[in-house]
Amino acid sequence: MQTPAAQNPDTPPDADAAPSAATRGERRPRIGIPVRLSSSADPDPRVAKANSLFGCIVSLIRDVGGEPVLLTAESLEGGLSRSRTVSSGAPHSGTADGGISDGDNAPDAPGALDGVVLPGGGDVDPRLYGEEPGPTLYDVNAEQDRLDIAVARRALDAGTPVLGICRGHQLLNVLYGGTLVQDMTPGTVPHRQVPAAANRPWVWHQVTITPGSKVAKMYAAVGNAAAGGTASGDVGEAAAGDTAAVDARAVEVKIASGHHQAVDRVAPGLLVTAVADDGTVEALEDPERWVASVQWHPEALELTEEQRLAPFRAFVEACRTR
Repeated sequence: MQTPAAQNPDTPPDADAAPSAATRGERRPRIGIPVRLSSSADPDPRVAKANSLFGCIVSLIRDVGGEPVLLTAESLEGGLSRSRTVSSGAPHSGTADGGISDGDNAPDAPGALDGVVLPGGGDVDPRLYGEEPGPTLYDVNAEQDRLDIAVARRALDAGTPVLGICRGHQLLNVLYGGTLVQDMTPGTVPHRQVPAAANRPWVWHQVTITPGSKVAKMYAAVGNAAAGGTASGDVGEAAAGDTAAVDARAVEVKIASGHHQAVDRVAPGLLVTAVADDGTVEALEDPERWVASVQWHPEALELTEEQRLAPFRAFVEACRTR
């Protein structure tokens, strides 16, 4: 690998679903998440929405048996000793509005984290991929870029699994040496609501995920019609534990999309593992390590509970067993 450069409410859990790691009493992997540094008071509604979704990610990580660890620039300088785990009763802080939740001390070293999630947010500064900023950018925050990149680099150096979501997907491509489309032109697939609105953030469309990929495995449990997507082949006919059968299926998933930027030149060392019908790069992976990213929002509240939990459950289990 090239060295990376600078409308439906949730449904109740399925009673027949396998118990979570937390229920089984297993170790809770520590999942680092860099905090959001922009205030929801920003007049652009996308900032408040990103901060809200940050809280959703924290909750989902905990619900599937992980231990969220909120990361700041100060915590990185202190070897993560000043990071905070988020206790089950703590508010979902970790944004410019809420600060850092209190909790137990996090590990003393970056390597003690079991995984990292890079969440959504504002646009990555185009100067980081060799371009001048255009007029359509929003919420470009140099401090946020520095924090997210520092967290991602430390995770890559430590061999820690990384999952990027929306901005995190784009940032990983930039970090590996790729570029972004600063503002997508309208095409055959809508990728965002115009104009943007906090109460109407998504458009919905299908993506096709490469069989056997990390992202396909994240969606294996919900890759059927009941979960908003379809798999090539009858999931019900596959024998339990038949990994080869699952790996052979191309999964199509209906996703929550809300982005005006996208991957342009794919970075060396990354593979495209999901695309929209218009060719937009929807997922990337590093074949040499557990690093994957999606352009969509698996945490969107409009999805069913199992649709939201399954991808994060798969990621946390990957972090547990790496």
